[in-house]
Amino acid sequence: MLSHLDIVGLGLATLDVLLRIKNMPTWQDPGHLSAFGLDGGGMVGTACVAAARLGARVGYVGTAGNDLAADIKLRSFREAGVDLSHLVVRDHAEPHVVIVYVDEETGERAFSGLRDFDVAPLRASEIDRDYITSARYLHLDSFHTEAAIQAAKWMHEAGKLVSLDASKTDGGPVPERLLPLIPLTDILICGSGFGLSLTGKRDIWEAGRAMLALGPRIVVQTEGEDGSYTTTAGESFHTPAFKVNVVDTTGAGDVFHGAYLVGLLHGWDLRTTALFATATAALECTKLGGRRAIPTYDEVIMFLHERGISIA
Repeated sequence: MLSHLDIVGLGLATLDVLLRIKNMPTWQDPGHLSAFGLDGGGMVGTACVAAARLGARVGYVGTAGNDLAADIKLRSFREAGVDLSHLVVRDHAEPHVVIVYVDEETGERAFSGLRDFDVAPLRASEIDRDYITSARYLHLDSFHTEAAIQAAKWMHEAGKLVSLDASKTDGGPVPERLLPLIPLTDILICGSGFGLSLTGKRDIWEAGRAMLALGPRIVVQTEGEDGSYTTTAGESFHTPAFKVNVVDTTGAGDVFHGAYLVGLLHGWDLRTTALFATATAALECTKLGGRRAIPTYDEVIMFLHERGISIA
């Protein structure tokens, strides 16, 4: 076990099979691929890899199977130096495999997971309190809910902070398993439509304030090309997105989360932190795969410097 961690992530990690295509295949017209890739994915998993590549000391807590697919899924964790000492290996094939169809013109994606995707979630009895609370931040998503709730409670008892990837809803309902985590969250970063689905507020600032009332101290709503919207008790502001040559948007939000926590670890104010996370996510979109293009800290600083922005 590491003597000190900056971030522990507890949540989903996947093996992503990436297919870049012009049109979705059909039985009558299967079409051709313009690119193919294998990469690690998952909301918390990719955030952990991003934070580690940006210089943080990171541990990941989750599950993996015992086959080749699991080995491939874990490869980028190891390459980035993420601690896997508390990973739980199940005695079955890797269930968290996702086919990612990437539109070659826009970089937008469609996902298709295995039918047994939610098999054998991590239990609260399988996590280590001392390991979890050794970190300054715990980062969660909507997976392994029982373990996530327990870990969040431990963090608050230890005076530490919890961040939550609330993803996006696109107008659909908020997943039931997310609801008990929101009051246990200090930093809530959500995707498009989540605020409306959770609070019923159509105005993005009103939704942000309504989410603050549920428990979080910081609410960040990410809106893709429109950037992000931050709301706290003391301030509200918009951070525009950077324009880049988008190849694949897979993992952009996850990378934003990891980079955001790294910004907080540096002690930056929230505007600078959001700017850093936005730049990191933009660079991630320039290659196929959710982790392949995650930049280093120096690469993000250079990207900002080339645009006349100095933060470090």
